[in-house]
Amino acid sequence: MIDVASAAPPVLEPFNRAGVLNLADVHVAKTLARVCGEDDPLVVLAAALAVRAPRLGHVCLDLESVAETVAPEEDAEVPVEALEWPAVDEWLAAIERSSLVADDAPLRLDGARLYLNRGWRAEQLVIRSLLSRVSAETPAVDEAALERALSGVKDNHQRWAVETAVRRRFSVILGGPGTGKTTTIKTILEALRLQASASGRDEPDVALVAPTGKAAQRVTDSIKDQDFTATTIHKLLRREPDNATRFRHNVDNPLPHDVVIVDETSMVSLDLMAKLLDAVRPEARLILVGDPDQLVSVESGAVLGDIAGPVREQRADGPVADAIVVLRKVYRHGGGIADLAVAIQRGRPRPVLEVLGAGHEDVTWLEIDPAEAVESALAPVRELVVDAGARLVAAARAGGAEIALQCLEEVRLLCAHRRGAYGVEDWVARVEKWLALDLDDFDPAQSWYVGRPVLVTQNDYQLGVLNGDTGVTIADPDDDGRLQVAFRQAEATRTIAPQRLEHVQTVHAMTIHKSQGSQFDTVVALLPDPTSKILTRELLYTAVTRAKDRLTVAATAEAIEAAVARPVRRTSGLRDALWRGSH
Repeated sequence: MIDVASAAPPVLEPFNRAGVLNLADVHVAKTLARVCGEDDPLVVLAAALAVRAPRLGHVCLDLESVAETVAPEEDAEVPVEALEWPAVDEWLAAIERSSLVADDAPLRLDGARLYLNRGWRAEQLVIRSLLSRVSAETPAVDEAALERALSGVKDNHQRWAVETAVRRRFSVILGGPGTGKTTTIKTILEALRLQASASGRDEPDVALVAPTGKAAQRVTDSIKDQDFTATTIHKLLRREPDNATRFRHNVDNPLPHDVVIVDETSMVSLDLMAKLLDAVRPEARLILVGDPDQLVSVESGAVLGDIAGPVREQRADGPVADAIVVLRKVYRHGGGIADLAVAIQRGRPRPVLEVLGAGHEDVTWLEIDPAEAVESALAPVRELVVDAGARLVAAARAGGAEIALQCLEEVRLLCAHRRGAYGVEDWVARVEKWLALDLDDFDPAQSWYVGRPVLVTQNDYQLGVLNGDTGVTIADPDDDGRLQVAFRQAEATRTIAPQRLEHVQTVHAMTIHKSQGSQFDTVVALLPDPTSKILTRELLYTAVTRAKDRLTVAATAEAIEAAVARPVRRTSGLRDALWRGSH
C-alpha cells in the first residue's frame, strides 16, 4: 500500500498516490518551497521529482524524458498512465524563473536536467577532472623498457591496455570476468617499475583501491606476487571521524601517490568518484578498471558505464575514446556460460532463451517460478545444495577449516531480493530445512552451529574482517571442539570466536549484489517475478558471470525476457559531457 502524505500540495497528490513520489519526497519539496517562498505548482512538482531521483540512483531529473520513463515504486491506487505531466517548455520556463534554482539554491538546472545542487557539483567535478586528465601532456616513455614489460603478453587487447596506461595520465580498462583484467593490472605495475628504473627514478608510489573491503582483499590476493596491498577508497582518502562525508585528502591536501588504480569501478558512485578525483594529483596516473555490464553502485550514478559510453559497441569518437581499452577475449570460462553472458550483453531476449534451452553441459535452465514451484520441481537445486552442504558440515565437524572453506565456494544460491518469497532470508531457511532433513544431528535452530556459513556485513578493522568476507563455523579440534569461525585471508586461514562477530548473517544464499566480484564453482540464480523492479539486465548478467564451471537458472521465460529487456537507466549528464559528438 502507498503511504499518502497528508496536506500534500494538490500538484503532488496524484504523483504520491501513483507511487511515483513517497512521503519523504513530498515533505522535502514542501519544505524547500516554503523556505524559498516558491508557490508555482510546476516548480514544486519538479523539486519533488528532483529529490526522488538520487534515491533511485539517478544523478538528476531529465524533464524531457521523465514522463515516458518514470515508474511507480510499488503497487498504487492511481495508474502512472493517468498522470498529467506539464508541457516541457512551460515546465522549464517556470523552473528558470524560480528562486529554487541558482548557484547557492537547493536546485540547479542544466539544459533540461534538474539536479540537487550537491549532485550537480559532484558531476561537474568529475567532468572537469576527467576531461583535464584526458588532455594532459603525455608522459615520456622508454620504449625498450615498455617492450620488456610486454614481452610475455600475447593478447593484443591486453598489450594495448598496458601501453595506454603507460603512455597516458588517464586510462580505462574494461572487461568481463575472465578477460584478464587482473593480469593486465600486474603487467601495468611491472611496466611502470621498469619505466622508473630506465629513467633512474624511484619506483612509483602506487595506490591500488576498490570500493569495498572485500573487493580490495580479492585484488590483494590476486596480485600477491607483486607485493601490493589494496585498500578501500574510503580508507585511502581517510574519512574524517566526525563527518561521514568529508575526507582528509582533497584538492587542498592531495594524495601523495604517483599512480592510483581503481578496481571494480562499476561499483563506485558519482559522489565517491568526485571525492577521489578531487584528491588525486593532476600529474598522477589514474587507471580505472571494471566491467560496465555489471551492477552499478547502490548510490546515485553509473560512472563507469557513462565513461564507457559507446565504446562497448565499438563506435566511439568522443574525447575519452583513446583512453579506453576493452578486453574482449574470455580465458576463464567458455561454453554455455560464456555464450549466455554475451547474449545478455547484446540485450535481445530471444537469443538468451535459445542459449538457455540449447542443452549446454554447463548451463541448466529450470523453467519455474522459484517462489511458487513445488518441492519436486526444486529437486535439482536441493540436490546441489545438500551435496555441497553435507561436505561442508562434515569438514566443519572434523575441524577442517581449509576444506570447509573450499566447500563454501562450491555452490552458491543467488537471489535478487533480501526478503520475501524470492529473498535470501526465505531461501536460507529453506536450505537449513533441507539440510536438517538430510543430515544427522544438524540443528539450525541454534544461533551458532557447526557448519554455519556466514557473511560479514560490516567492516571490523579491529577483528580484521571486512564487509563481504565469508567464513564457516567449525569445531576446533585443538580446543576441545569449541566453535570457531574460519576465514581465509590471503594465503592463510584464521579463526575467530563467534561471539566476537557482531555483524554477520547466514550465507546458504546471498543477494546478487553481494556476490559482485566473487566467483563460485556452481551458481544457482533464483530470479523473481518479472514485475520486480530490481530485475534488470545487469542483475542477470552479474548472476550468470559469477559461475566458473556450472550454472543453474531457476526462472520463468517471462522473468528472463523482462530482465534482458530492462537495462539500468540512470539519468546523468556525464556521458553526454564525455562523448559529445559521438554517435
